[in-house]
Amino acid sequence: MKYFEATVLKHGKKEIIGLYAEDKKEAMNYAKLKFTGIIIKISEADEPFEDKFRRLKNDFLKNYRKKKIKPDSLIAAIRQLAVMTNAGISIHDSLSEIANATADEALETVFSKVADDINSGQSLSKSMQNFRFELGNLTIAMVQLGEKTGNLDEALYALADMLEEIRSNVVKFKKAMAYPRNVMIAMAIAFTILISYVVPKFKEMFEQLHAELPLPTQILLKLEYLFNNFGPYILLGLFIGFVIFRYMVNNYEHIRFKWHKLLLRTYLVKNLIMFSTLSRFTLVFSELVRAGIPIAEALDTAISMIDNLPLKQKLLSVRVTVEKGGALNKGLEETGLFENMIIQMVRAGEDSGTLDSMIKKVAEYYKMRFDAIIEGLSEAIEPIMLFMIAGMVILLALGIFLPMWDMGRAVSGG
Repeated sequence: MKYFEATVLKHGKKEIIGLYAEDKKEAMNYAKLKFTGIIIKISEADEPFEDKFRRLKNDFLKNYRKKKIKPDSLIAAIRQLAVMTNAGISIHDSLSEIANATADEALETVFSKVADDINSGQSLSKSMQNFRFELGNLTIAMVQLGEKTGNLDEALYALADMLEEIRSNVVKFKKAMAYPRNVMIAMAIAFTILISYVVPKFKEMFEQLHAELPLPTQILLKLEYLFNNFGPYILLGLFIGFVIFRYMVNNYEHIRFKWHKLLLRTYLVKNLIMFSTLSRFTLVFSELVRAGIPIAEALDTAISMIDNLPLKQKLLSVRVTVEKGGALNKGLEETGLFENMIIQMVRAGEDSGTLDSMIKKVAEYYKMRFDAIIEGLSEAIEPIMLFMIAGMVILLALGIFLPMWDMGRAVSGG
């Protein structure tokens, strides 16, 4: 957003008012709506320090004021909206009714504002784009599909099914992570107790020896010193670092791109992101193609719901290839994201005129791969857990017992 200054003639006096807009035309339209009086001119200007500080503060706090709609509440609301739309009730009345009936504050706020926007002439998808964080990209993509095909109720039913499937995967993921999480918590508690109460006792003994301590013991004593003297400050620093990092990722695209790129190189995480993204992309794309949406336009809508920026960038090249007259299978092949089997399936679908059903099979394949990853997640994490437990035990054992063995040898030799 750029900063503009609007010169307004009001009651015979000139007044300069600052505003934010994407370009000069948008700034002029915004000024006409917001300010009373005659707009003399609009000019781009340097943002005052006070306004910049206020904007940064509001952006920073905005990320923590936002509340995601609970998945169960959103699924129920989408199903209810589909039923009411199918019954011929207007979108505005349906949204208002759902907002008044729900106990979810975030859902009530979003649906009430969307209903007001529709009342002022906006489309449902256009209004929902203002609540991308609360509703998610998939919701907006499927609503766009319903508006384009004229079958909004069918799109909403399909959306509810997709959201239920995602919810089911989240539950599976939490169940798979429950055992590793509990083990890690137990490890953290045990290590904290040892560092806080056990190691200090041995530290007094080692200091009386005045002997050169082995490296594991030095590491252990250094950790004890940092933990017992600066523990709260370290925790506070980690929390502040996390808050700043989250703000940077949410508000700066180049930083978000690098973070997403790093995630795609991380063990286990890369497969989770890759197959969940491809599963959703192919599922939405198949629904769009089945509904008769042109391939380039269907790609544009399906790609818009992707969160991971590097994957989004690669898939955008597919749309460019198709717009230039190239085959879909060629564009998919150039991304390097799809296996040769998938490329052959898409090519066969294009040649036989059954692209929609073939893309549906591709979506089912990626769903199967993603489900397999979720089910095997606990087993895949076990080696990491064992490595961490072994590292902690070895550090504690060597750090405490090596000096004691040295003492034992010294006494025996004496």
